[in-house]
Amino acid sequence: MGQLTREGFERNAVAYRCVRMIAEAAASVGFRASGAEQELAQLIAQPNSDQAGPDLLETFYGHITVTGDAYLEAVSIDGEVRELFVLRPDRMKALKGPRGWPVAWEHRVGSEVRRIVREADGFSPVMHLRLFHPANDYDGHSPLDAAARAVDIHNAGGAWTKSLIDNAARPSGALVYSGAEALTEEQRAELKSDLDVNFRGAPNAGRPMLLEGGLDWRPMSLSPADMDFVEQRNAAAREIALAFGVPPMLLGIPGDATYANYREANSAFWRLTVLPLVNKAARGISGWLGERVAGGVVADLEGVPAFQEERAEQWARIDVASFLTVEEKRRMAGVGG
Repeated sequence: MGQLTREGFERNAVAYRCVRMIAEAAASVGFRASGAEQELAQLIAQPNSDQAGPDLLETFYGHITVTGDAYLEAVSIDGEVRELFVLRPDRMKALKGPRGWPVAWEHRVGSEVRRIVREADGFSPVMHLRLFHPANDYDGHSPLDAAARAVDIHNAGGAWTKSLIDNAARPSGALVYSGAEALTEEQRAELKSDLDVNFRGAPNAGRPMLLEGGLDWRPMSLSPADMDFVEQRNAAAREIALAFGVPPMLLGIPGDATYANYREANSAFWRLTVLPLVNKAARGISGWLGERVAGGVVADLEGVPAFQEERAEQWARIDVASFLTVEEKRRMAGVGG
């Protein structure tokens, strides 16, 4: 996973932007209490002394988007959960019990190893949220794994472009000597050195080559037009965005005609990618801490601009429903009663 993260996230602009968009958008959606108890919602809003709720959730969502796994640790004092922290997935290892299910976790930082076990009442201090993986019972499936080949193509295209620029923005070729006598080793070395100094690199781009003595330059590589190079990179970029669930239109990638306009693409992004992830986190946290910390949480969509129009339509339908009481309308609108 380390190499995949470096190549797919740290060195690929498309995947990096997809992860940032998903993590930041999901973290902007707050949690509200699903019932009368507010303790869990308040804990998530201020999980520890160093982070606010959105900061912790952005890290949490970022990990699950990149690696397919995300971990939260609950720190308790006298049986009461006081703080929440995100643990890096690459430092976690599931310790399996006799039936094959995780019974504890091993958290490794350098040479230091910490074993996290269930408490006496069965409560696990660690919550593991993962994306579906059909062939692994312990780890989630990373979107980067699904887009690995597209990432390789996109990165190779960038490396090829840089190499082309470094070589005076021309494809490689062969310098053919057709003289009567063969070149000596000294002449070969001198000719190669002259080419490196005077004709290689961006500063020498476009410099004409003066050939004499039976020398002839013959290009050998295919041109970018022959390779349809730009479209190949755009196709790879669209495939990467598809794996993450981000409409290519939102990333400025040409060639995508799935949505009629930016608003439709943005709405699809929130509805099909961001909202399911937020709901998954809300269910996981509520099920994990619901009994230890009073209350449960659900996604609070009131402040999400992408859903404002739909919320207004919902309120309008509720308002004209004459068979509902005022209290019932307030509950259906999500404002209590």
